[in-house]
Amino acid sequence: MSSETSTYTSDPNEIAQILSASHADPFGFLGLHENPAGEGMVLRVFRPETQGVLMTSDQGDEVELTKIDPAGFYEAVLSDKEERFAYRLTFQFSESAYGPIEDPYSFGAIMGEQDLHYFGEGTHRHLWKTMGAHVREFGGVAGVTFAVWAPNAHRVSVVGDFNVWDGRVHPMRNNNGVWEIFLPGVGANEHYKFEIIGSEGNLFNKSDPFAFFSQHGTQTASITFDLKQYEWDDSDWMQKRAEADPYHGPLSVYEVHLGSWKRRFEEENRFLTYKELADELVDYVSDMGYTHIELMPVAEFPFDGSWGYQICGYFAPTSRFGNPDEFREFVDRCHQRGIGVLVDWVPAHFPKDAHGLAKFDGTALYEHADPRQGEHADWGTLIFNFGRNEVRNFLISNAMYWLQEFHIDGLRVDAVASMLYLDYSREDGEWIPNQFGGRENIEAIDFLKQMNQICYEENPGIMTIAEESTAFPGVSRPVDTGGLGFGFKWNMGWMNDSLTYMSHEPIHRKYHHGMATFSMIYAYHENYMLVLSHDEVVHGKGSMVQKMPGDRWQQMANLRMFYAWMFAHPGKKLLFQGLDIGQSEEWNHSQSVPWHLLDYGEHEGIQKVVRDLNHLYAAEPALHELDHEPGGFEWIDHNDAKHSIFSFIRRSRHGETIVAVVNATPVSREGYRLGVPEPGFYEEILNSDSELYGGSNMGSSGGIPTSDQEAHGRGHSIGINLPPLATVLFKLRVV
Repeated sequence: MSSETSTYTSDPNEIAQILSASHADPFGFLGLHENPAGEGMVLRVFRPETQGVLMTSDQGDEVELTKIDPAGFYEAVLSDKEERFAYRLTFQFSESAYGPIEDPYSFGAIMGEQDLHYFGEGTHRHLWKTMGAHVREFGGVAGVTFAVWAPNAHRVSVVGDFNVWDGRVHPMRNNNGVWEIFLPGVGANEHYKFEIIGSEGNLFNKSDPFAFFSQHGTQTASITFDLKQYEWDDSDWMQKRAEADPYHGPLSVYEVHLGSWKRRFEEENRFLTYKELADELVDYVSDMGYTHIELMPVAEFPFDGSWGYQICGYFAPTSRFGNPDEFREFVDRCHQRGIGVLVDWVPAHFPKDAHGLAKFDGTALYEHADPRQGEHADWGTLIFNFGRNEVRNFLISNAMYWLQEFHIDGLRVDAVASMLYLDYSREDGEWIPNQFGGRENIEAIDFLKQMNQICYEENPGIMTIAEESTAFPGVSRPVDTGGLGFGFKWNMGWMNDSLTYMSHEPIHRKYHHGMATFSMIYAYHENYMLVLSHDEVVHGKGSMVQKMPGDRWQQMANLRMFYAWMFAHPGKKLLFQGLDIGQSEEWNHSQSVPWHLLDYGEHEGIQKVVRDLNHLYAAEPALHELDHEPGGFEWIDHNDAKHSIFSFIRRSRHGETIVAVVNATPVSREGYRLGVPEPGFYEEILNSDSELYGGSNMGSSGGIPTSDQEAHGRGHSIGINLPPLATVLFKLRVV
């Protein structure tokens, strides 16, 4: 193969642009092209810090390129070649050689027209399969493809360990606003970022919005990771999940903050790894009888104090505890033990960290430019622009990513209320009305509907859960009936009313009786989940024990009574870590749950009653089958405010009956006459005052038969011994 290099063919201005990494079309200049100055082809290569470059064709021909500029620009004119051919490059550095390796500028576009079209219209459901960094073969060559959306950038380069973080080396192709490049020879576990010249000409680095693995904290590089290696072993679970009916089944959720559930104090208070959690946390949840774990956000976040709710790496499980495949193993192990995994998902807002999504290409790309639409002053975060197709696509693809790549069983969507209303936490003049002059965020509402429809359509058996505290109608109703399409909604009204009621001294509860019964007025407006979450035990609110009045015995009795009442009340259940052992102090994200408290009987009693409630709740259809249907509940007496006693019936679809009685005062009542729906024997199946839990052990000797004495307007009744500060459950056994 001949080479003529006595005079170079390249435009000096274009060479200067390559050297300064400001060339508008590096793929149109670097690599192999027709010779503009005559016959043949010209090969142009730029690699700083090199002593020489050798080109080797697939036929074995070799050509030494001529260094045109000492900064590292090389050229070879190949006069005997009239078309492109396959070749490789070897770079000679001062003490070593690198190669032979394919030239990145010899490859075509990564994003196809169809991908770009669907992305532009916001309908690409699996965007992560194209965007970001993918360890793969491209054109039969092993390497990594990189693609990032930055439509207003003047230049984007991928920088990393593989090019000494020099943005001049690998400037990317602009393919309709998506910048892309394939780097042969790059593999997994390489650190990288995108170096961007923004819309105003400023230079900065950004982490990859689609990175599958990332550093955390002050180190913020993205890390290449091959998602194709893990082999799942949860096919039985996935098949059963697809056939399951979560609305009529038991759903008891254990909310967990992975960084503080348990720490190794003796090892400098370190986190447990995903692998350790797959042993210890899964064992605990299985023993306690929870059906699901809900993880506070696991997507990568820089600041521990945000608890994960200020995300910079939406597609990267946090590396605090291990790599993505180790997180997959954790989920897999949960499924093998019959435990579902939910994750908190945060599509409402994102932080302003310089390496994250904020002003990604120098403009307000993911967020609104106007702070009246684009900023949460309370949280110091930015609001996604839900009216932009590509932003909606980013978020919906992200939801699908967790469900499909990590087999997540459901998404608890954070801060939905802040998404629904344009004036959320804003004064007059601090927000912009919608096009109809209203306060509803129409774009966000449409986004939530679209997200829910797509997630349910493609992922049988999953659930989406809204953390939503307003009276917005139809949050957990199907989209085709005018709802938002969520499966469930957190019952914040029940939580606020019941905790306020419990905080009153028992002698005063009779004046607040309506707080204990009001939730049944609206119980079937939504598919509700009763929640006692992390939000109730932070920021000076105290622990759940500290919310209870009275001396220590009464505090624990109140808490046992409250939990048993919660499990008998219609609605699915959620408890935060530490609540199920009666943690004495409020939650601290930097410390472990104080497991040593279980050495004390009163805390062990709380744990035992929660364990028994979970197992009883799952075993008794009357306690879960008709949570969302009026036929599953009936009051016996909700008017006994004088004694702070209320009683009700729970029923299954097949008529199984459980009677619940709550005594919210420390006054025991022997022979309390309770009207019941049918004659028979009423077996005492749970008594929160049992000595097993640390109570006084007052009860009804395991159960009692009915008499024909009328009570509460019913023809049959039982005379029970009602313990102090207790909830007692009876199951009808027909004789």
